[in-house]
Amino acid sequence: MSRQKPPLRAVVLDFDGVIVESLDVKAEAFAILFAEHREHVEAIVRLHRENGGMSRYEKFRIIYRDYLQQPLDPATMAALDLRFSSLVRDRVIAAPFVPGAAEFIRTMAGRLPLYVVSGTPQEEIRAIMRARGLDALFRGVYGSPTAKGEWLTQIAAREGGDPSRIIFIGDGRADLEGARQAGMRFIGRVPPGDRDPFGEGTIDARVADLRNIGDILESLFTVEGQVSGSGRIA
Repeated sequence: MSRQKPPLRAVVLDFDGVIVESLDVKAEAFAILFAEHREHVEAIVRLHRENGGMSRYEKFRIIYRDYLQQPLDPATMAALDLRFSSLVRDRVIAAPFVPGAAEFIRTMAGRLPLYVVSGTPQEEIRAIMRARGLDALFRGVYGSPTAKGEWLTQIAAREGGDPSRIIFIGDGRADLEGARQAGMRFIGRVPPGDRDPFGEGTIDARVADLRNIGDILESLFTVEGQVSGSGRIA
């Protein structure tokens, strides 16, 4: 007898590289920020590309510690953050959707609670979601500096307390680690030709984009009907 599939209670998505194709925008911003350190730019961009889901703050710490070998004081961190935001915000707002993402979000928003948990600073990701007209489709939009695992744990508690009935869709090791910390199921996006950051046999599914994500969810869960209540969680 086949095992009965559990009901899906909510879907959580990372933003960059899962909802929109914005990783190149941010790679260019890292290259610009550290252009005066030409000998390290290639490694810095690689650090960014290979660590989807990691907040810019953590990347800045790694860059200063491992590449520049300089102290990173709060004022410098704040200046880096401000310039990075100015370089990327408008371009991220204009970035194309990951194939299938817009259709998936609009289809699922009427059926299940949707959340965004991003490494982007919280107020910035909320402003981007508003500018793209997506915020009303999500029950919650959350960003750094709070860790992803902490946000995911809070979401699980709000959605009934069983994290194994919630799926997180991400594109980086930090996303997988957050899902594991919270006890959630996980689907990883790995675009064709990109390095797979997840390892063998560690996740529920891998996808090249979101065009067939609904079918994959239905293979893992029972996907039920309308979401009761329309209020967003602040």
